[in-house]
Amino acid sequence: MPRLDRLDTRYREHHRAEKQEFVFGGDERGTLIASLVGGPGKRVLDLGCRTGALAQYYAPGNELVGVDVDSAALERARERLGIETVHADAEDDLPFEDASFDVVVMGEILEHLAHPAAAVANVRRVLRPGGRFVGSVPNAFRLKSRIAYACGRYPGDWDPTHLQLFTPDALRALLAGFEAIEIRFVMGRLVRLHPRLFANDQVFSARKPG
Repeated sequence: MPRLDRLDTRYREHHRAEKQEFVFGGDERGTLIASLVGGPGKRVLDLGCRTGALAQYYAPGNELVGVDVDSAALERARERLGIETVHADAEDDLPFEDASFDVVVMGEILEHLAHPAAAVANVRRVLRPGGRFVGSVPNAFRLKSRIAYACGRYPGDWDPTHLQLFTPDALRALLAGFEAIEIRFVMGRLVRLHPRLFANDQVFSARKPG
Protein backbone atom coordinates (compact mmCIF):
# COMPACT_ATOMS: atom_id res chain seq x y z
CA MET A 1 0.00 0.00 0.00
CA PRO A 2 1.41 3.45 -0.93
CA ARG A 3 2.58 5.60 1.98
CA LEU A 4 -0.12 8.24 1.50
CA ASP A 5 -2.82 5.57 1.61
CA ARG A 6 -1.33 4.13 4.81
CA LEU A 7 -1.32 7.56 6.41
CA ASP A 8 -4.88 8.19 5.27
CA THR A 9 -6.04 4.97 6.92
CA ARG A 10 -4.06 5.58 10.09
CA TYR A 11 -5.26 9.12 10.69
CA ARG A 12 -8.82 8.44 9.66
CA GLU A 13 -8.95 5.70 12.31
CA HIS A 14 -7.18 7.90 14.85
CA HIS A 15 -9.55 10.82 14.32
CA ARG A 16 -12.56 8.51 14.43
CA ALA A 17 -11.36 7.17 17.79
CA GLU A 18 -10.97 10.71 19.11
CA LYS A 19 -14.60 11.47 18.26
CA GLN A 20 -13.93 15.19 18.47
CA GLU A 21 -13.45 18.16 16.20
CA PHE A 22 -11.87 21.12 17.89
CA VAL A 23 -9.02 23.63 17.85
CA PHE A 24 -6.43 22.84 20.50
CA GLY A 25 -6.35 25.98 22.63
CA GLY A 26 -9.66 27.23 21.27
CA ASP A 27 -9.96 30.88 20.30
CA GLU A 28 -6.61 31.88 21.83
CA ARG A 29 -4.45 29.89 19.42
CA GLY A 30 -6.78 30.33 16.44
CA THR A 31 -6.96 34.10 16.86
CA LEU A 32 -3.18 34.43 17.35
CA ILE A 33 -2.37 32.38 14.25
CA ALA A 34 -4.93 34.35 12.23
CA SER A 35 -3.23 37.60 13.28
CA LEU A 36 0.13 36.22 12.11
CA VAL A 37 -1.34 35.04 8.80
CA GLY A 38 -2.74 38.49 8.14
CA GLY A 39 -4.89 39.40 5.21
CA PRO A 40 -7.12 39.93 3.41
CA GLY A 41 -5.93 38.99 -0.02
CA LYS A 42 -3.26 36.46 0.96
CA ARG A 43 -2.79 33.12 -0.78
CA VAL A 44 -2.48 30.70 2.13
CA LEU A 45 -1.47 27.05 2.19
CA ASP A 46 -2.65 25.11 5.24
CA LEU A 47 -0.58 21.92 5.60
CA GLY A 48 -2.46 19.48 7.80
CA CYS A 49 -5.73 21.37 7.72
CA ARG A 50 -7.87 18.39 8.79
CA THR A 51 -11.50 19.55 8.89
CA GLY A 52 -10.72 23.26 8.76
CA ALA A 53 -11.36 23.81 12.48
CA LEU A 54 -8.25 26.02 12.73
CA ALA A 55 -8.39 27.36 9.17
CA GLN A 56 -11.79 28.92 9.82
CA TYR A 57 -9.98 31.64 11.77
CA TYR A 58 -7.92 32.87 8.79
CA ALA A 59 -9.88 31.68 5.75
CA PRO A 60 -12.17 34.75 5.47
CA GLY A 61 -10.80 37.19 2.92
CA ASN A 62 -7.90 34.94 1.91
CA GLU A 63 -7.45 32.38 -0.85
CA LEU A 64 -6.92 29.18 1.13
CA VAL A 65 -5.71 25.77 -0.04
CA GLY A 66 -5.91 22.92 2.46
CA VAL A 67 -3.68 19.82 2.42
CA ASP A 68 -4.05 16.72 4.55
CA VAL A 69 -3.41 12.97 4.51
CA ASP A 70 -6.94 12.29 5.81
CA SER A 71 -9.25 12.40 2.77
CA ALA A 72 -12.40 12.25 4.89
CA ALA A 73 -11.26 15.26 6.91
CA LEU A 74 -10.54 17.15 3.69
CA GLU A 75 -14.10 16.55 2.52
CA ARG A 76 -15.35 18.11 5.75
CA ALA A 77 -13.03 21.11 5.23
CA ARG A 78 -14.43 21.64 1.72
CA GLU A 79 -17.98 21.51 3.03
CA ARG A 80 -17.20 23.78 5.95
CA LEU A 81 -15.16 26.48 4.24
CA GLY A 82 -15.65 26.02 0.49
CA ILE A 83 -11.89 25.89 -0.03
CA GLU A 84 -9.68 24.04 -2.48
CA THR A 85 -8.25 20.88 -0.92
CA VAL A 86 -5.43 18.55 -1.94
CA HIS A 87 -4.84 15.02 -0.66
CA ALA A 88 -1.08 14.96 -0.09
CA ASP A 89 1.67 14.38 2.44
CA ALA A 90 3.60 17.42 3.70
CA GLU A 91 6.82 15.38 3.76
CA ASP A 92 6.58 14.49 0.05
CA ASP A 93 6.84 16.68 -3.02
CA LEU A 94 3.87 19.03 -2.93
CA PRO A 95 1.94 19.61 -6.19
CA PHE A 96 2.42 23.40 -6.16
CA GLU A 97 4.71 25.70 -8.09
CA ASP A 98 7.70 27.36 -6.47
CA ALA A 99 7.01 30.66 -4.71
CA SER A 100 3.23 30.36 -5.13
CA PHE A 101 1.97 31.19 -1.60
CA ASP A 102 2.16 34.24 0.64
CA VAL A 103 1.75 32.25 3.85
CA VAL A 104 2.08 28.61 4.87
CA VAL A 105 0.44 27.38 8.09
CA MET A 106 1.26 24.18 9.98
CA GLY A 107 -0.75 24.09 13.20
CA GLU A 108 0.10 21.11 15.46
CA ILE A 109 1.55 19.11 12.54
CA LEU A 110 5.35 19.08 12.80
CA GLU A 111 5.28 16.87 15.90
CA HIS A 112 3.46 14.18 13.89
CA LEU A 113 6.08 13.93 11.13
CA ALA A 114 8.88 11.40 10.83
CA HIS A 115 10.97 13.91 8.85
CA PRO A 116 9.83 17.44 9.73
CA ALA A 117 12.86 18.95 7.98
CA ALA A 118 11.52 17.60 4.67
CA ALA A 119 8.20 19.34 5.27
CA VAL A 120 9.94 22.61 6.19
CA ALA A 121 11.99 22.40 2.98
CA ASN A 122 8.70 22.06 1.07
CA VAL A 123 7.39 25.12 2.87
CA ARG A 124 10.41 27.17 1.82
CA ARG A 125 10.02 26.09 -1.80
CA VAL A 126 6.36 27.08 -2.14
CA LEU A 127 6.66 30.36 -0.21
CA ARG A 128 7.25 33.57 -2.07
CA PRO A 129 10.31 35.61 -1.05
CA GLY A 130 9.33 37.48 2.09
CA GLY A 131 6.48 35.01 2.67
CA ARG A 132 5.60 33.94 6.17
CA PHE A 133 5.66 30.49 7.78
CA VAL A 134 3.27 30.28 10.74
CA GLY A 135 2.38 27.38 13.00
CA SER A 136 2.47 25.76 16.39
CA VAL A 137 3.78 22.73 18.25
CA PRO A 138 3.08 21.46 21.76
CA ASN A 139 5.32 22.68 24.56
CA ALA A 140 6.40 19.11 25.31
CA PHE A 141 8.74 20.15 28.11
CA ARG A 142 6.33 22.14 30.23
CA LEU A 143 6.35 21.40 33.97
CA LYS A 144 3.43 18.98 33.82
CA SER A 145 5.21 16.88 31.20
CA ARG A 146 8.56 17.01 33.02
CA ILE A 147 6.97 15.64 36.17
CA ALA A 148 5.35 12.82 34.21
CA TYR A 149 8.63 11.94 32.49
CA ALA A 150 10.47 12.01 35.85
CA CYS A 151 7.95 9.53 37.21
CA GLY A 152 8.43 7.23 34.22
CA ARG A 153 5.05 8.04 32.68
CA TYR A 154 3.86 9.68 29.51
CA PRO A 155 1.98 12.95 30.07
CA GLY A 156 -1.76 12.45 30.46
CA ASP A 157 -2.45 14.18 27.15
CA TRP A 158 0.15 12.21 25.18
CA ASP A 159 -0.87 11.49 21.60
CA PRO A 160 0.38 8.18 20.13
CA THR A 161 0.77 9.86 16.73
CA HIS A 162 3.34 12.32 18.07
CA LEU A 163 6.79 11.42 16.72
CA GLN A 164 8.73 14.56 17.73
CA LEU A 165 9.30 16.64 20.85
CA PHE A 166 10.34 20.26 20.31
CA THR A 167 12.22 22.49 22.70
CA PRO A 168 12.38 26.16 21.62
CA ASP A 169 16.01 25.61 20.54
CA ALA A 170 15.05 22.56 18.47
CA LEU A 171 12.24 24.52 16.84
CA ARG A 172 14.61 27.39 15.99
CA ALA A 173 17.10 24.91 14.52
CA LEU A 174 14.37 23.44 12.32
CA LEU A 175 13.54 26.95 11.07
CA ALA A 176 17.20 27.87 10.48
CA GLY A 177 16.60 28.63 6.79
CA PHE A 178 14.20 31.43 7.73
CA GLU A 179 14.65 34.86 9.30
CA ALA A 180 12.76 36.96 11.85
CA ILE A 181 11.92 33.80 13.83
CA GLU A 182 9.58 34.41 16.76
CA ILE A 183 8.29 31.83 19.25
CA ARG A 184 5.48 32.63 21.67
CA PHE A 185 4.47 30.51 24.64
CA VAL A 186 0.67 30.45 24.93
CA MET A 187 -2.25 28.74 26.61
CA GLY A 188 -2.30 27.98 30.31
CA ARG A 189 -3.48 29.71 33.47
CA LEU A 190 0.06 30.25 34.81
CA VAL A 191 1.83 31.27 31.61
CA ARG A 192 2.59 34.73 32.96
CA LEU A 193 4.54 33.26 35.87
CA HIS A 194 6.94 31.25 33.69
CA PRO A 195 6.05 30.80 30.00
CA ARG A 196 8.42 27.89 29.28
CA LEU A 197 7.21 25.89 32.28
CA PHE A 198 3.48 26.57 32.16
CA ALA A 199 2.53 27.19 28.52
CA ASN A 200 0.81 24.35 26.68
CA ASP A 201 1.87 25.46 23.22
CA GLN A 202 4.56 27.21 21.20
CA VAL A 203 3.29 29.38 18.35
CA PHE A 204 5.95 30.38 15.84
CA SER A 205 6.32 32.70 12.87
CA ALA A 206 9.22 33.11 10.47
CA ARG A 207 9.93 34.83 7.17
CA LYS A 208 11.47 33.45 4.00
CA PRO A 209 14.46 35.59 3.01
CA GLY A 210 14.19 37.65 -0.11
